[in-house]
Formats: sequence, C-alpha cells, structure tokens
Amino acid sequence: MFTPLEKSSDEIGGRNIVNNNAESTSSMPVKEPSLTGFTGSIVALVTPFKDGLIDYDKLEELVEYHIENGTNGIIPCGTTGESPTMSHKEHEEVISKVVEKANGRTPIIAGTGSNNTSEAISLTRYAKKAGADGALMITPYYNKPTQEGLYIHYKTIAEKADIPIIVYNVPSRTGVSISPETVARLHELENIVAIKEASGNIDQTSQILKLCDITVLSGDDSLTLPIMSVGGKGVISVVANILPKDVLEMVSNFLNGKIQKSQEVHKKLFPVCKAMFIETNPIPVKTAMRLLGRLNGEMRLPLCKMSDEHEKQLLNTLKEHGLIVLA
Repeated sequence: MFTPLEKSSDEIGGRNIVNNNAESTSSMPVKEPSLTGFTGSIVALVTPFKDGLIDYDKLEELVEYHIENGTNGIIPCGTTGESPTMSHKEHEEVISKVVEKANGRTPIIAGTGSNNTSEAISLTRYAKKAGADGALMITPYYNKPTQEGLYIHYKTIAEKADIPIIVYNVPSRTGVSISPETVARLHELENIVAIKEASGNIDQTSQILKLCDITVLSGDDSLTLPIMSVGGKGVISVVANILPKDVLEMVSNFLNGKIQKSQEVHKKLFPVCKAMFIETNPIPVKTAMRLLGRLNGEMRLPLCKMSDEHEKQLLNTLKEHGLIVLA
C-alpha cells in the first residue's frame, strides 16, 4: 500500500528518495522501487462517454469515488479507458482533468503507450507537464519489435521523458511479450520502476524477480494473489472500478502479512474477476457499472454492447456477490 514518506532533498526521475544516511558522501542514487508509491490497489480507470463525447463531470465523479474508497492510484487513458479511440487532444484533456481532480491525494499514472516511439514520447512528456506521478506504457503492438527493439523503445522514452515509467506486458493484446531478461535490462534505467505483468504466466513474474528487484504489479485481477505470493506488490485492476474496497482489502491484507484474510477475499472476488473478461475489456466492467447504476455503459466503436447471454451471466455473478443490481 502507498505510504507517504519523509522527503529528502534528493529527487530522481520525479521520485522522492528517502535519505536514510544523511552523512553518506556517496553521489550514486540508490534505486528503491517501493518509494514510487506504485504498489497496492491501482485502478485502471474506465472513461465515461455521453453521446459519443467524454463525460468530464462523470470522470471527476469517478476519480473522487476512488479517492474516497482508498484506491492507491488511478490510471487514466489505459486500454481499460479505451485510449485507442481517443484523439490526442482528448487524451491530454483526460490526463489533465484527472490530475487536477485528484489534487495530489492519490498517485496518477497516465497511460501514454504507443507503437510509435515518437508519439509515446510526446504523450509521456505531456503527462509529466500535466503533473502526473508516472506513466504506464504498453509494449508496442502490431509491429512486433524484437527484444532489442523493445529495449531501445523504452530506453529512448525514459531518456527523453523525466517521469517514472511502468512497463506494461500484455502479449494477448499486443502480439509480443517482453522477456524477463529485457525487463531486467530496463530496470537498470533510473526511471523504469515497475512492470504491469499480464502475460497470464506466473513463471514470468518469478523469472523477472530472480533477475532484478523491479516492482511487479498484476495486470490480471484473478492472478493478483498468485503474483503477490511470488513477490508482486499489488495490482492494476479492472475489478476495482466496481469493487475498490474489496480489491484494496485483498492486496492490503497480503502486504501486511494477513495471508489467510487475503485468500478469503480472493476467493470471494474470483467469480467477479473472471466475469470481467467474458468479453473484451472494458465491455464487461462498463456493463457492470451500468447494471449497478454508476455509469451509462456507453463505449466507442469498435467496442459494442455485450451479448444478451453474457449480460445475463454477468448479472447473476454480480447478484451472487451481493451487489445491488438495478436491472
């Protein structure tokens, strides 16, 4: 869980570094991923739309909802936020609005990834300028770079945009998986601080943490507890859009050594986690938010309304969890 720390005068890559030895004369910065605050339950925020346009009033309402419920960080403009359907202007406006509404009360990590390195640099520089605390950056999709290409892509962005970066590995969407060896190389760079791991392979996390001490965050809600059991520090969560307190409870309990309690919450959440992916994300979570009366459920093409069969399945899962459904 994110815990505020006393600040020293040293700042590296936008991160406050605690000086545990005031008399040290070493000029070498000590990399300490836990000080980024990028641990715990971080929500991959949906983007609300109304008649095809971004509903900024509802967006601010969602930000406030997560702050009130103790969410440890908010990610606007990720794939859960339908960033591929946003114009550059909208992308920047959403980042700015979320940062402004949060007003320093929780870390904001802006989605700034692209399969065009120059575009990723531009979006990431904007996130820094807008006051975001970090950037989430998906591996380049469709053009399928080699491991060396992935390394150069992230290295170039890290050198040109002074902000903590979370690498995002989700090969089912991108067609390419970043190897543990490449992750370890990237973590040698000062502002590559974490990885969102959504390969679906627990061995991947184990191999990464054998090679380096980068912060690993689950990118798959149903695998959060297993990933934490091998050294992960939290989750970037879709489910937290509807159950922020539950996800926070599961992660916090684990990080505080209350393993059995964490397991109990995991078992309760598991059916909901699986239901969030019966169709392409974010179709299920936006549908769930509509059924719960929290959102109109509107999406932008090419995403479309959930099938009637799957909506019934989702409805039953929400009811079984004890949620009050308006449908």
